[in-house]
Amino acid sequence: MNRKICVVTGSRAEYGLLYPILVKIKESMILDLQLITTSSHHSSEFGYTYKLIEDDGFLIDEKINNLLLSDTKSSIVKSAAKASLLLSESFYRLNPDLVLLLGDRYETHAAATSAMLMNIPIAHIHGGEITEGAVDEQIRHSITKMSFLHFCTTEIYRKRVIQMGEDPIRVFNTGAPGIDNILNLKLLTKNQLEIELKWLLTSKCALFTYHPVTLEDSDIENDLTSIFDVLVTFNFNILFTYANADSGGKIINKNIEKFCNINPLKYKVVKSLGQVKYLSAMKHVDLLIGNSSSGIIEAASFKKAVVNIGDRQKGRLKGKNVIDCDFSKLSESITLALSDDFRKKINSINNLYGVGKASDIIIDKLANEPVSVIKKFRDLA
Repeated sequence: MNRKICVVTGSRAEYGLLYPILVKIKESMILDLQLITTSSHHSSEFGYTYKLIEDDGFLIDEKINNLLLSDTKSSIVKSAAKASLLLSESFYRLNPDLVLLLGDRYETHAAATSAMLMNIPIAHIHGGEITEGAVDEQIRHSITKMSFLHFCTTEIYRKRVIQMGEDPIRVFNTGAPGIDNILNLKLLTKNQLEIELKWLLTSKCALFTYHPVTLEDSDIENDLTSIFDVLVTFNFNILFTYANADSGGKIINKNIEKFCNINPLKYKVVKSLGQVKYLSAMKHVDLLIGNSSSGIIEAASFKKAVVNIGDRQKGRLKGKNVIDCDFSKLSESITLALSDDFRKKINSINNLYGVGKASDIIIDKLANEPVSVIKKFRDLA
């Protein structure tokens, strides 16, 4: 009997990273794919991205609408609680052999908690990483301790999961699955991308993605004002994407919309680009600005400069293409990123997060590794 792999996704970015794995599970002769969508996939604010999943040819077995309209800390807790309640019912109906989760979002934690309490083994992707500026940090490590199989993106992260008491024989360095998409997807030409966006990329242009720094009580609107005051001083076009559905995300999205309306020819905001358009944009812009993990993980494969603002990604392994800065250093960091010397410096870098074979390794382990809900804490020698 085929092993039933239940994949839970709650955001466009997470789905994009899971995409090459979903394709291979669907094509497998010994695995059966079960798919559950939650949270922002079912929100009009984020473009009803579950439809993109269906357009990609996947059958969604369970659609869970758990996201509350507000994005206060209290409402995020309630959204997570609602996700746990509904996911427990979905897991009961689907009866999976293994739940596959990626990353560190609150609805992912809800899925892990539900699966664990229902004695369903869990496999986790992107464990062992550090992001000191976001609540994702604690969520990620918590999911690691609930999981049986671990698919880490670097050897350092693999060792960190083992340090947390996990058995080395169940912890694998696979690389990041998002890099598989760069190699396997047919990306758009610059002209095709411009037609899709109905907007022109200039000779110099940037991709901007900024998410809430959830462990800080900063004034998000004030931070954005500081960023926008710098961006208007540069003479290049900027493509903006929406923040994710964290506490404060709505404030970011509202202010981005307002800023882009100042000059629609120069600034463009898209709720959800989807994986092909997002990676195509990354390929054709000159630099990335913001605090997204895609700037840390995928951008190196395109040899792109990244200006990483603030502490959200603090602690993550970064390549030489990433320039960390605070708000006061944003202008000079962008200037450095666009300089000929910096571009030459990063033109020969290798991506720390792998070469694009992660999904093959993960599928092999999902199909062949024994799984259980029983595990022992392994002390370091």
